[in-house]
Amino acid sequence: MITLTTPGILTSRTLNRSSSDSNSDSESEQSMSEGEMARLMEEVEEKKKLISNIRNKPWRMKRRLQHLKDAQQFVDKFEGALGKGKGRKLYAYKVMMTKKWIKFQRDFENFKTACIPWERKIKEVESHFGSSVASYFIFLRWMYGMNLVLFGFTFGLVVIPEVLMGLPYGSIPRKTVPRAEQPTAMDYSVLMDFGGYCKYSVLFYGYYNNQRTIGFLKFRLPLSYLMVGVGTFGYSLMVVIRTMAKNADVGGGDSEDGEFTFAWKMFTSWDYLIGNAETADNKYASITTSFKESIVDEQENQKDENIHLRRFLRVLANVLILCSLGGSGYLIYFVVKRSQEFATRDDLSWYEKNEVEIVMSLLGLVCPPLFETIAELEDYHPRIALKWQLGRIFALFLGNLYTFLFALFDEVNAKLDEEESIKNASIWAMKEYYANFSAYNNDTSATPPPINPADVIRGPCWETTVGIEFVKLTVSDIQVTYLTILIGDFLRAVVVRFLNYCWCWDLEAGFPSYGEFDISGNVLGLVFNQGMIWMGAFYAPGLVGINVLRLLTSMYYQCWAVMACNVPHERVFKASKSNNFYMGLLLLILFLSLLPVVYTIMTLPPSFDCGPFSGKTKMYDVIMETIDLDLPAFMGTLFSYAANPGLIIPAVLLMVLAIYYLNSVSEAYKNSNMELKKKMQMQRDEEKNRRNNTNSTNQVMKDLEDLLPNRSLVPTPAPQGATGEPGCSRGNRDESARRWVAAVTLRRTLLPADAKGDPGGKSAKVTGKPGAAGGAVTLQKDVSLASPNPRTAVTRPPGPRGPGPLPGNQLQVPGGEAGRGRGQPRRQ
Repeated sequence: MITLTTPGILTSRTLNRSSSDSNSDSESEQSMSEGEMARLMEEVEEKKKLISNIRNKPWRMKRRLQHLKDAQQFVDKFEGALGKGKGRKLYAYKVMMTKKWIKFQRDFENFKTACIPWERKIKEVESHFGSSVASYFIFLRWMYGMNLVLFGFTFGLVVIPEVLMGLPYGSIPRKTVPRAEQPTAMDYSVLMDFGGYCKYSVLFYGYYNNQRTIGFLKFRLPLSYLMVGVGTFGYSLMVVIRTMAKNADVGGGDSEDGEFTFAWKMFTSWDYLIGNAETADNKYASITTSFKESIVDEQENQKDENIHLRRFLRVLANVLILCSLGGSGYLIYFVVKRSQEFATRDDLSWYEKNEVEIVMSLLGLVCPPLFETIAELEDYHPRIALKWQLGRIFALFLGNLYTFLFALFDEVNAKLDEEESIKNASIWAMKEYYANFSAYNNDTSATPPPINPADVIRGPCWETTVGIEFVKLTVSDIQVTYLTILIGDFLRAVVVRFLNYCWCWDLEAGFPSYGEFDISGNVLGLVFNQGMIWMGAFYAPGLVGINVLRLLTSMYYQCWAVMACNVPHERVFKASKSNNFYMGLLLLILFLSLLPVVYTIMTLPPSFDCGPFSGKTKMYDVIMETIDLDLPAFMGTLFSYAANPGLIIPAVLLMVLAIYYLNSVSEAYKNSNMELKKKMQMQRDEEKNRRNNTNSTNQVMKDLEDLLPNRSLVPTPAPQGATGEPGCSRGNRDESARRWVAAVTLRRTLLPADAKGDPGGKSAKVTGKPGAAGGAVTLQKDVSLASPNPRTAVTRPPGPRGPGPLPGNQLQVPGGEAGRGRGQPRRQ
């Protein structure tokens, strides 16, 4: 028998009473009104919502399963009935498509999770080394994704169009190796210095032609080169800010309340869906590491220290680090200046050729451990110490980089002077060539044969020189990083592992021991390297591809090294849920990397014989040329007005005011959130105290009930009107008497003996803090809580007695009501 019943809607209506007659079934179902169908549909939708949100209900598992089962049965039962009326096919199609869409969304989410690169590898590292080490690899993965997009822009809009549609190699001087360099152009040492054929390739700025359009597509390569160079910074800025905003939302709960931290970790950490033994081991290691992180946080919160000594040591540590930073900056400036002197000589050794790169790499290798040793004086929390270490190494790398840039731009200015003289010399050489050819043939109208591109006089092409320096610096940094991991971690772990049993001391506990993963050094290495990529990509488009390969190999190489050669930190700590500190450093290095490129585009003249901007006064002239030749005339006028400083300065001021306003609003919202959190915490505390006080009061009353007189002394209800008093019942009088007895007992219990006038009565001592969790009421057993009953023993049989005070007690029942007791029967 099929009965269509909806809770609260069709509870008294049955749509079918006979299971044997199918025609009556259909007639009964079709007889449902439109309103009933609509209400039934709403009920089905509510059940579907309950099924989707059942996990969020604060119910026991048994209750959840029961409600889930009932809701599923209801949906399965009535969805079919709803499809048998009007619009059956449309509704059935809608239901089917909704289920398929939900399944597609679930499968797509699973697919996106499976497509996240290196997720399982990073989780494995996190389970053994904590979230702080895993945050580095998450940051590395994010950097790889961003550089992959930049690689697509650069190669898709600059490199590939030049290779496919530009002039081939050897057709013009800028794409040809000079005659003097051809014998050594393929030597290994020359190629390792990115000279020879590498210098005259698509890797560097000088290879690209200055034709306004190339190929049958009329592709504007110079304009594309400039737009990609500027768009690289624009895209990077947008991605970094967007990621910081997203991480701020995700990391809003970083400041944990600290309530029941270990209880939550103990009872809610395990994932009961794990079915793999290796995954279970990783989860076990992850839970253990998280407990260590929480223990470190708890110890830091309870630490007591000498504040004056700590301040002195921290000031001393900062003075030492400032001295180290100044010395490293001076050393780099001295080395770069000396390399300019070496450039005028031909007999240079390998060290003299690569002195700048070697010194910068060694400073990046030696200074971070030195800073870490000095930082031991400060004794910060590991998380705060990491931020200080990151900031100091960032200042080191930034100072070294800008010192390198200042010295490099001194060399650029010297090359510009040299380029001007070579340009004049090449013009005189061409005139002499034409004049000599005409004199030799005694014919001024004869066309001289073309000059071989390899024999044309070349300028220094300072853009390519700068690009080569950045590429050499990046490659040397990669080599030093990999060699450091191989020697400092792998060989060190091999020595400790296989020589420990035959050594004089314990190599694992003492020197050299296993290495720890250097979070600050590796993070700042990534940030510093990315800054060099941003600055050097404009002068060497192939640098982005080199960086993508570097990040790809670093993920596998460093994951292997950390799992095989390193041990967890002695003081593990929990990293922030958001990597906004890393992103903040990256945003700062992005801004500082933008300044040299903008200075180059707006101030320095491009080389006259190489690069897509040759022949222009400034690089940005390409934009003005495009506006004048390709856009309508009013667009040129509009851009000229937009470039007016009278409009730019107010626009910048307006942006600054808007940023200030938004920052003020954000701070106000943040303060409001803090106040709301405090109020919620106060409400929780009040509720907890109220609940604890209720429990304590209940315990007191329970103890008092045990001390009450015999219940047989309490009057029992009598039949209605037994006393014969109008308007008053015996039950009400008995209830008031019962309350009076309880009040007297409570008064004698809680008031002091002198307040009651009873020298023999002693009050109960209640210990325990009111409102404390689990606070019990301690009653001293050797102190009586009520005064002894002065009445003598009763030897007569029980019977009714008249009104009046009880024997031995002069206190009267309120209202003068007669009571019942064991007094002597009243004689008539």
